[in-house]
Amino acid sequence: MVESPTPFLLYNFLWMKLLLLSKVNSVHTQRWANALSERGIEVLVFGLEGLKSKESPYRSEITIKTAGIDEQKQGGFKEKLNYLKALPLLKSTIKEFKPDILHAHYASSYGLLGALTGFHPFVISLWGSDIFDFPKRSFLNALIIKHNLKRADLITSTSITMAREGAKYTSKKIEVVPFGVDLEVFKPSEGKRTSPGTSTVIGTVKSLERKYGIDTLILAFALLKRKFEKDDLRLIIVGDGPEKDNLKRLTKDLNIEDFVTFTGFVPHKDLPGYINLMDIFALLSRVEESFGVVVVEAMACEKPVVVSRKGGLPEVVEDGVTGFVVPAENPEAAASALETLILNKDLRSSMGKRGRERVKKLYDWKENVSRMVELYEELLKQKSKTL
Repeated sequence: MVESPTPFLLYNFLWMKLLLLSKVNSVHTQRWANALSERGIEVLVFGLEGLKSKESPYRSEITIKTAGIDEQKQGGFKEKLNYLKALPLLKSTIKEFKPDILHAHYASSYGLLGALTGFHPFVISLWGSDIFDFPKRSFLNALIIKHNLKRADLITSTSITMAREGAKYTSKKIEVVPFGVDLEVFKPSEGKRTSPGTSTVIGTVKSLERKYGIDTLILAFALLKRKFEKDDLRLIIVGDGPEKDNLKRLTKDLNIEDFVTFTGFVPHKDLPGYINLMDIFALLSRVEESFGVVVVEAMACEKPVVVSRKGGLPEVVEDGVTGFVVPAENPEAAASALETLILNKDLRSSMGKRGRERVKKLYDWKENVSRMVELYEELLKQKSKTL
């Protein structure tokens, strides 16, 4: 277990300046920036696209600078050329801000921008599609990733699974630093149930995109409703996205629309309340998940979880202990795992409690932040030795 930094280390970091290259609208960027700022680090976040929220989710001490370029899905070399329009502004920002460390979150887009500045120490954090998907699309994409990682002084990953994938493109050591959970925020509580007290509520939290397998969960739920006709089962789907209409149509076609609630977008700060409405949490992605932060958040709330065998999800969930791991795109297997939990309330409770203990041991956000601070300190020590 990583120990909290000593007062001496925190004192050393009061003067440190960190430039984060990342999506300013991502809750993960916001969490890292705010947590590091709270540790006394002066933070500037540089992003391509401007903030979409009316109220800034960042601490007032944090500077935000954006290039006015629309974020695009990870694609090929042509898309990366569009990102390069931000390079002159980034270089001038570095010259003006004079950071001690440049940290790019994402190995492809922001990683490329950071690599091209020539600034050191330079850190790259792998996020998921940037390493599982992007380099496999073309030989040129793979070269971009290899180029970016070669320029990095430190590479981090949120999971062991993703670190192994990243090792295909670099011989450098990849440090695993999870996007953990604030255990004081995500914890079990008796929320106000939106459905009858006798019901069993299955739920998920994710963007409504095909890759996240929400349709698989709906199909599994339909199988359960046929089997438990007299039982009151409910499904809560938290999130919004391009597949919303298709998913709603699917629930209607399956005759289960009266038992499924689509909440729409929910701010991250409100997620604990929604997760605590659920008895069982499910995430049935059909793509390689980098880590599955929301699964860890559900486990922190003492919810048993059912996840697909994709990416870092099996790494997070201890199969048969904190939940069940099932094949992706297999509604029957998911329904079977969910049925086991529906029929055994004591098992749900014991798995939930073991899940929170696992989060305490491996994914405590405060300790994850402390580890990142320690890695920054090691970089600065290496830099001072070369001066």
